[in-house]
Amino acid sequence: MNDLDLLITWFATLDKIGANEDGSFSRLGYTDTEDAMIATVLGFSELLGFGCYTDEVGNTFIYDKALGDNSKVERTLIASHVDSVVSGGKYDGVAGVLAGLIVLKRIKEQGLNIPVHVGIFRMEESSVFGIATTGSKLVSGQITEATLKNAKEQNGVSLYDRIKECGFNPNPPKITGLKQYLELHIEQGRVLESKGLKLGVVSSIAAPVRMWVKFTGKQDHSGATPMDIRKDSLVAAAELVIHVEQAATNELNNASVGTTGIIRNTPNVFNVVPGETTLGLDIRGIDKASRQRVLESVELKAKQLAEKRGLELDINKVSSSDPVKLSTDLQNKLSAAANKLNIEHIVMPSGAGHDAMNFVDICPVGMLFIPCVDGISHNKLESASIADIVAGCDVLMEYLKSN
Repeated sequence: MNDLDLLITWFATLDKIGANEDGSFSRLGYTDTEDAMIATVLGFSELLGFGCYTDEVGNTFIYDKALGDNSKVERTLIASHVDSVVSGGKYDGVAGVLAGLIVLKRIKEQGLNIPVHVGIFRMEESSVFGIATTGSKLVSGQITEATLKNAKEQNGVSLYDRIKECGFNPNPPKITGLKQYLELHIEQGRVLESKGLKLGVVSSIAAPVRMWVKFTGKQDHSGATPMDIRKDSLVAAAELVIHVEQAATNELNNASVGTTGIIRNTPNVFNVVPGETTLGLDIRGIDKASRQRVLESVELKAKQLAEKRGLELDINKVSSSDPVKLSTDLQNKLSAAANKLNIEHIVMPSGAGHDAMNFVDICPVGMLFIPCVDGISHNKLESASIADIVAGCDVLMEYLKSN
């Protein structure tokens, strides 16, 4: 079976896991569904004759047993994730893992002695706990125990406890032995498609600050409470939602963005003035100073709104990562590989965060984007071309053989 057909078969098999009735997928990190995704990918790798090992936080790595137990030798790591957001798509993360498996398969078929491991990182998405790229952060030393304990799902269970409940260690040793890190991913934007290109070489990766902003006012009867004495938490929150959009728009030239992705309103009924409203904010960018200006503007506005309306205010930063620049040398070499294969491409930044960003202080990092239809991601309509994934594998192979 050729690589294109093999990828089609693999995706069709994985489509049975975490599928929702509306055609979307929910494969949350550190759940049985993520376990099933990993187990199924390992099934693919076993049929190809590969071995695997799992680290202390549950990340899984696949390698060629024919080269001996090379789990500790200096190696190239090609990795991504297999979890998804709630009601997400099927290509985000998974395309990168399966591309790595195709590259490992080609290395074996061609009899090359290139130590490559394919990594599957746990809980890349931040859907439940508000922290992204958890598995790769843990093994790259990018997250503290306090942060893990502070990040909680709605039932109050912390990410620290969830990791322990799954039988893993939230305080693992730092990963070693990496020669370089490579990742293929769908773009999650419309740049490549709008330019009619099949490949992007990533230059930098934006990073988010995630925070909860809670306004606490007074829950009152909606009919019996005059407008001039209300302490309506939702109205303050609504004003802040608008301000998040405006503050980020003011930094448009620096590519910073701001999103209110979550609104939790209490008691959330027709006939009661809201007494408590919590917003989940995501403020990110590739320019740290620009992102900080958005953040400071939002925090100041929240304080002003609380004071004006006589509300209590609580701001809790869940996580914060720094934007990163990827290896210029790898950018040049990946571009050279694409040129050699006559694949038109551009060098471009990533507005979304990825596991790759956690390795820039450990080893050289390179990343490739392939287009996704209409730039749609984190959505049941997320779609990408299997042929483009194969083209990305071609570039990765050409680079590895030449370097």
